[in-house]
Amino acid sequence: MPHFVKREAFEKAYAMAREWAAGGKTLFENEFLARNFCDVVRASFKMKWAAGLDVVNYPQHYDIRRQFTEVILKAMEKGTYIVAEKDAVIPEVYVIGGEAKQLCEEFGVEKISLRVCVTGPFELYLQMVGTKAYRDVLLMFAETVRRFAVNSLLNSKYVKTEVVSLDEPSFGFHDVMAEKDVVLEVLEKAFSFSRAVKQIHVHSTSRIAELLKVNNINVVSVEYAASPKNLDAISKSMLERADKQIRVGIARTDIDAVLAELYGKGVMKPQIWQIVDDEETIKKRFQKAREKFGERLSFTGPDCGLGGWPSQEAAQLLLKRTVKAVKDASNPHFSGG
Repeated sequence: MPHFVKREAFEKAYAMAREWAAGGKTLFENEFLARNFCDVVRASFKMKWAAGLDVVNYPQHYDIRRQFTEVILKAMEKGTYIVAEKDAVIPEVYVIGGEAKQLCEEFGVEKISLRVCVTGPFELYLQMVGTKAYRDVLLMFAETVRRFAVNSLLNSKYVKTEVVSLDEPSFGFHDVMAEKDVVLEVLEKAFSFSRAVKQIHVHSTSRIAELLKVNNINVVSVEYAASPKNLDAISKSMLERADKQIRVGIARTDIDAVLAELYGKGVMKPQIWQIVDDEETIKKRFQKAREKFGERLSFTGPDCGLGGWPSQEAAQLLLKRTVKAVKDASNPHFSGG
């Protein structure tokens, strides 16, 4: 998070911002919200944009589960797991949409390409219900996730939601005990929207074959930099048969493991340039993924999870090096900038 805000103030502002956004209120009208939420989103989004990304995810400073479970708990007071459409809002997206014109002027661009991540139905179900599968309840979670996704589809003169990713980090590790046909039905429902590229992001590829059967998914997104064996479970021919694309993470974000490795080498107080993968390492991973998947590799970037990094400057350096490595590998004559 930016240095100018405290976590406690941001979390209080987040809950308030969500209510205001659901009510259609202008968040910048309130001094507390403007300082502790809107300015945080703007500052972080600008740093991500400055790293050179083509499509920029909104800054996700709130817990990826609480971000949605808190709203579902409100719906449960009325006896359902389905969040009302007006309440299915991501306030960060609300801010970016409202500030898009000014952001474009600051960036010197005509339009912002936005990526939106929504925590997936199985991850939320695990958090709130458990591993025993109840089909009707799972489908309620799927509908709620779909509503959050639909309400995040911006398309104005200054901003367009290009990608929506449903994030399922536990899928393949710690699963809801649902039959394969139920898994497919739930994901088809969660992804039943249009006007954006639809990704699913997983940390394990052990169940990738099931995901490739979901018609509504365009792109499977996998961790690779810290988990190189993930690519063993998927091939270009599998993607071709399913008519799917892939996103591969090519820069490590597992900061605790990175720091432990540096400590083991005697680097007790590493500088930010030491904790970020060097460009050559990132480039080699990208080239390996591109050699394996060819034109089916349609997106790349770091593995996920920069929230635990020591500073925004360190996280931005990771993004910058990743962008530079990919551009260098894609165009040998690219000189940065």
